[in-house]
Amino acid sequence: MPRMVMCVKLGRELPGLEKPPFPGALGQRIYENVSQEAWDMWPAQSTLIINHYGLNMADPESRKILREQMEEFFFGQDAKMPEGWAPEEVGVGAGPSAKGGGAPASKK
Repeated sequence: MPRMVMCVKLGRELPGLEKPPFPGALGQRIYENVSQEAWDMWPAQSTLIINHYGLNMADPESRKILREQMEEFFFGQDAKMPEGWAPEEVGVGAGPSAKGGGAPASKK
């Protein structure tokens, strides 16, 4: 049976991470208070932040900014997901079409 945590992000008791995601106080805090489901939301959010701010992960200042954003994402004042929020279902109607996308075919 997985280890359960009261997830600060999703506001309910859910399976937690198997181990801290990285060393240090923030990694331990995430391990103790964030569910696996909420942690799985972070990669997409971090990509959005990196692209939005043009962060270079080789730069220590950029890594510091991303770490601060991570802490805000999980523990900030507005971090909790809205009441009634549910993750998107994977399957029918979710994600890009298997037929491709882009502009409609041109008419000749």
